[in-house]
Amino acid sequence: MGEPAGIGPDVAVAAFAALKGRAGAHPLRLLGDAQIFRACGLSDSASVIPVSAPAGRKAGVPDPANAEAVIACIDEAVRMAMDGEAAAIVTAPINKAVLTRAGFEYAGHTEYLAHLTGARRAVMMLAGAGLRVVPLTIHIPLAEVPSHISKDAIVETGEIIMAALKRDFGIAKPRLAVAGLNPHAGESGTMGREETAFIVPAIEALRAKGHDVTGPLSADTMFHEAARARYDAALCMYHDQALIPLKTLAFWEGVNVTLGLPIVRTSPDHGTALDIAGTGKADAKSMIAAIELAAKMADARG
Repeated sequence: MGEPAGIGPDVAVAAFAALKGRAGAHPLRLLGDAQIFRACGLSDSASVIPVSAPAGRKAGVPDPANAEAVIACIDEAVRMAMDGEAAAIVTAPINKAVLTRAGFEYAGHTEYLAHLTGARRAVMMLAGAGLRVVPLTIHIPLAEVPSHISKDAIVETGEIIMAALKRDFGIAKPRLAVAGLNPHAGESGTMGREETAFIVPAIEALRAKGHDVTGPLSADTMFHEAARARYDAALCMYHDQALIPLKTLAFWEGVNVTLGLPIVRTSPDHGTALDIAGTGKADAKSMIAAIELAAKMADARG
């Protein structure tokens, strides 16, 4: 369900209808408040796993009274996936500010899912239009990015990506491209030292483990069509370095995938869009893509 006041319920119901209640061999279930889903156009309430949102829904106006229900939906979805009752979970957007005011201690879905599943580290991948990108650092100020780049962080993230490309995407011999942090990937240290100090040693360590890794690459030349054909995923150093090319190529169909979990989890690559909730203007393409990708990943895992 996600945030009841946002477009989560709108796109969940629209995607459910567009896919006719199935994704490949998998029947779909909606998890959340049945009354809210019905208000968004759902006719088949039997497909709903009910979690009541006590304040109901006022489109565009989040109510902290619903925070507990939003969290309960995530908890139940994870429980079902961990217990084998669900092949995958697809989460609609949450409103982090509302949840934080209600005492939620996590930065977002990714961190909370890692906590619930006991994962050592969860990694955010964005996928769409033949491109998969992973930002090494996510929601931190740009000025703090260099202090969060380390050889160990790059190696750990790279190994999680490579394992996921094999297990979840069925790529037998995955290829990873690693972006530099600075212009021209540091130009041999003349435009910054992060490449020589951390990124190159990390790439060498990944290669020593048998991984096919290239880089550090200049970010301004690694996302054109011919360059994208040379790798299966790109590891970028910060949020916008990864998301700008992805959203340029696949703004409406981008999917957020959480790597490193014992379960399959995807979500649409957009927020709650409170300004258009309940207006019929929300585009369900990203939710549809997230559901379809989750089903394919579940099949890849068997």
